[in-house]
Amino acid sequence: MEEQDIGGPGAGSPDQPDDPAVNRGDRREHFIRLLLDDDEVSRWRAAEALGRMGDPAAVEELIDTLWDDDERVRLKAAWALGRIGDPRAYAPLQRLYRMENERAQEIIKEALENIRSGMNQR
Repeated sequence: MEEQDIGGPGAGSPDQPDDPAVNRGDRREHFIRLLLDDDEVSRWRAAEALGRMGDPAAVEELIDTLWDDDERVRLKAAWALGRIGDPRAYAPLQRLYRMENERAQEIIKEALENIRSGMNQR
């Protein structure tokens, strides 16, 4: 089946330059806004998307998301921060580790290890 161009941001339309840097910034800002959405599934998906993007510009907002009311959102933010590997997230992740249950601590521990390994390579 052939893919169709549905337009929208990043689709390369004449009024939207097909500049990956511009589109990446727009997507990042979109997902950062979604971290504050009322719907926990939207917040979870936004944290996942930001982690997959790996953009350090989202680190501060993801750190704030570590204190979300929903455990799944907190843990997805921890995962995302581990994937990005920015040392600014290390201390907040350590604090969260001490507050969470054993299952959650495993995810946070992995994020901390990812950040630590990146710090050792610098």
